[in-house]
Amino acid sequence: MVAFDDLRDRLTAHGARVRADLPLAELTTLRVGGPATVAECASTDALVATVRELDEARIPVLLIAGGSNLLISDAGFDGVVVRIANSGVEIGDGVVLAEAGANWDAVVAATVEAGFGGLECLSGIPGSAGATPVQNVGAYGVEVASLLRRVRLLDRATGEIRWVEPAELGFGYRTSVLKHSAAAVVLAVEFALRTDGSSAPLRYGELARAFDAQDGESRPAAAVRAEVLRLRAGKGMVLDSGDHDTWSAGSFFTNPVIPDSEVAAVREAIATFAGPEVAVPTYPGDGGVKFSAGWLIERAGFAKGFPGDGAPARLSTKHTLALTNRGAATANDLVTLAREVRDGVAERFGVHLEPEPVTVGVSL
Repeated sequence: MVAFDDLRDRLTAHGARVRADLPLAELTTLRVGGPATVAECASTDALVATVRELDEARIPVLLIAGGSNLLISDAGFDGVVVRIANSGVEIGDGVVLAEAGANWDAVVAATVEAGFGGLECLSGIPGSAGATPVQNVGAYGVEVASLLRRVRLLDRATGEIRWVEPAELGFGYRTSVLKHSAAAVVLAVEFALRTDGSSAPLRYGELARAFDAQDGESRPAAAVRAEVLRLRAGKGMVLDSGDHDTWSAGSFFTNPVIPDSEVAAVREAIATFAGPEVAVPTYPGDGGVKFSAGWLIERAGFAKGFPGDGAPARLSTKHTLALTNRGAATANDLVTLAREVRDGVAERFGVHLEPEPVTVGVSL
């Protein structure tokens, strides 16, 4: 652990609340992670000043907001965790501006309650507003990249604070130039909204069918939000402290996009094992075909709840794409399970699954 008693008074003067040896399991939705010194910043000014102070002192920094996309080592973090807790939200004429630490689902709820649409398909996703552009959060046919207007960033190398347009962020499937990079800190995000209160076009089959909607039709945002929350809850994807299926990082693996040149081989492997008549869920992908990771996992022999009762880390009993902490799991338990699932899918179908969470101090 890093001792920084000489910095404590300065960090406190900047407005940070400093605590030593805080278990990081308390700050992540997977509820694993060892101890670290944590500086919580409830304002943007405190956040900027704290990061600058620590960078100047060359103390390693780990940024955490909602903690919903992190798998942290049982050893903790040898540096200072800066907890992003600024939470202001402003809704104007067709836009919402949210500070990075604002609870994402609360932001979505506020826009719908104010009579706007556009974000409702992203309801129920745990974590903070500032994390959404980092991994280009998406669900039910909508991605952040399609709605984002701009992001306010702190450049850690220069100290400059500026608004950045989406074109500069290199968005891809569940990624951006901000992911796996410590070069910038997200301070705030701004999204465009639909002023007539209608939802984003319904392009996800399960959701469209719930409204008997044709592909691309819209429905009232409030109704779509309610249905999305219902669907997510049925898959254990809405946080509930009493439900261990939600002690997760959401979808642990991204849906693999198979290059066009390799699709035939993957389909052949699937047909050999599952039979030629089996319908494989696929979607258009950038430069290839997107296969359902959850389907591949289950067909490779990893059923819901794998490896069974008594295991500290298990696949969700509701959704095979989520790795869950049953109450006493360690980071090592989750890594072991993730490797077993990943390697099993690769052996069976020749498809390599990529983890979605950011890892700290562990390797998959």
